[in-house]
Amino acid sequence: MTERQKNELRKIVDESLARVNPYDMIESTVTLEGSTLNIDTDAVHDTVDLDLFDRILVMGAGKASAPMARAIEDILGDRVTDGFVSVKDGHLDTLSRIRIHEAGHPIPDDRSVEAGTEMLELARAADRRTLCIVLISGGGSALVEAPLSADVGRQRIELSLRELQRTTEVLLECGATIHEINTVRKHLSAVKGGRLADALAPAHSVSLILSDVVGDDFGSIASGPTVGDTSTYADAIALIERYRIADRIPAKVTELLRAGAAGRVPESVKPGGDALRLVLNVLVGTNHQALLAASAAASTLGYETMLLTSRLTGEARETAGFLESVIGEIRSHGQPVGPPACLLSGGETTVTIHGKGRGGRNQELALAMIGQMVQNPELYRDIAFVSAATDGTDGPTDAAGAFASTGIADKASASGLNWSEYLANNDSYHFFDSINELLRTGPTNTNVCDIQVALIPD
Repeated sequence: MTERQKNELRKIVDESLARVNPYDMIESTVTLEGSTLNIDTDAVHDTVDLDLFDRILVMGAGKASAPMARAIEDILGDRVTDGFVSVKDGHLDTLSRIRIHEAGHPIPDDRSVEAGTEMLELARAADRRTLCIVLISGGGSALVEAPLSADVGRQRIELSLRELQRTTEVLLECGATIHEINTVRKHLSAVKGGRLADALAPAHSVSLILSDVVGDDFGSIASGPTVGDTSTYADAIALIERYRIADRIPAKVTELLRAGAAGRVPESVKPGGDALRLVLNVLVGTNHQALLAASAAASTLGYETMLLTSRLTGEARETAGFLESVIGEIRSHGQPVGPPACLLSGGETTVTIHGKGRGGRNQELALAMIGQMVQNPELYRDIAFVSAATDGTDGPTDAAGAFASTGIADKASASGLNWSEYLANNDSYHFFDSINELLRTGPTNTNVCDIQVALIPD
């Protein structure tokens, strides 16, 4: 990979991130004219008469919620009565009227429960003359938590934070998708699966949502706190059985889920529920928008662009083979675009943990691409690749992702690194870190899944 190619990859990634800047997304969606709040997107055109309300509360959770909150403060000024947002450590911003709180991610911690308690207290104090603006982005599932309690016959089941932490750890390790993970989490929480909307009623609310899930399913983004949940306790049990993790899940969690599946614990809030009629859910930013900006940036650099998909899913190491097949068509046959070409994809892959290494899904995908390049060096000659998490944090690491090329593969080999051993141990981070080929952006304060960029020269 030449220095020019690496700079081009960085520019394309930077342009994609700029397009989904949370502050800008809110500012372009929400405007104030007199006492009328306008909400405009491609799909939603609505207005709110602020004179109908005595108070405006702002609450939120997610890696992007701080800049989203700053935009709301700048738009509404002293109309904001109170506010609270929970963010991942380091994802801060300067707020004047809305309180900001840091919590654990991807595993919830004591601060996550503190945030859940605060948010539910704010919600339950809201009345018909209160307008609530809810800011939701990826990471919210971990950053706000309230362990569910339920009476089952004469017994009361009270979940602990530690039980939720262990359940989350197991789900993250088993290779489940975010949709599947959140199906379980929504049935263990007093704030997820529409339950925040239930607590907000009879107040009216507007939820502004930045999507970090493939397909932009409202119910999966931050586990859908203000959205009707189509999944059930039975679905959660089925997922645990499918991944064969029942013996690794805390017994009390399984007990509550089975009681729910038997109809002995109230379900999450379902679509059409009374509380949901008071909520307007608005999508303000997506992975597809980021990819469009990446495509425009690549075009200005002289590349023919191919936006392959914004729905890339599956095991990270296996998607490398899929991308290889498309790159091969471009290089060998000039289809579906001819070189010089930029192949773009986005979405969210998964990693099933088998080893004891460190890394994230983007680094693992890049390492699997190294493997493809080693096995077929002529096909990959002069091709430059990067896979990156748009939030700047790939798994439990300080990197957004990693670069891959035949030159990088050669450098690794010269350093005595065996890519297949590192891949088997899920240790992509140490592979790329030792040869200085990680992409580090720092926290971006946005979150719209991942993007992959491949530059294919003539």
